[in-house]
Amino acid sequence: MDRERAAAVLADRRIAGAVVTALPAALRPRDTADAAAIRDSVHGLLASSRFGRRVGWKIGCTTAVMQAYLGIGEPCAAGLFEGTRHRSPAVLRAGDFRRIGVECEIAIRLAAPLDARGAPLSRDDVAAAVGGAAAAIEIVDDRYDDWRSLGAPTLVADDFFAAGHVIGPEVAAAELGDLAASTGVTFVNGGEVGRGSGADVLGHPFEAVRWLASHLATLDRRLEAGETVLTGSLVETRWLKAGDHARIAIEGLGEVTLRVEA
Repeated sequence: MDRERAAAVLADRRIAGAVVTALPAALRPRDTADAAAIRDSVHGLLASSRFGRRVGWKIGCTTAVMQAYLGIGEPCAAGLFEGTRHRSPAVLRAGDFRRIGVECEIAIRLAAPLDARGAPLSRDDVAAAVGGAAAAIEIVDDRYDDWRSLGAPTLVADDFFAAGHVIGPEVAAAELGDLAASTGVTFVNGGEVGRGSGADVLGHPFEAVRWLASHLATLDRRLEAGETVLTGSLVETRWLKAGDHARIAIEGLGEVTLRVEA
């Protein structure tokens, strides 16, 4: 298959804000290896657009609730970009998205690289590389005509719904409690709409980071110092409309908010 052409089609659609439909058969990724290669090419093409350079990663489908919701039974990695990174409180326009949603995330900032190419990493290796953590909202956009029919490889190649993130104040690594024991709650318009635990993320958010380092090692790459990693939503995606206000509160990490304007 023509991976570079597939990447160009997906990047062009993302930049134009166009609906993503099924790729032609000759461009459709066949498996996760195809998907990862196309995804990384998409990131390179987005760098010169309003999205800007990749500044980190989001990991999807790390919790049972999200695996069931998306029908994808294993974690997946996607890019975070400088141009769609926002500080809390954030205000976004509904018209800039096809269908905007929010996810409840624990964000990890790396102070040192993590390289799993030489040998598997332990959770302690991950902990030693962490500079801090924060509550975050992952912004997602249902930009697909019918995402359930596209297949997991095409979704992964297109960064499966990723549309940005809102990040709150950082808590330094030395001050972090047990992230596995932290409860995260999503509120929309003041009402609770879901809650989960850090332990839902592969047992511990650091396990999600470890998975990501291992995934990148298969591509002969590593996680870099300074990168942000969203470790997976503790709560099923909540879709918003103009006028809605979302708030994510994570025990020990604080709160982050997003308001959607018309």
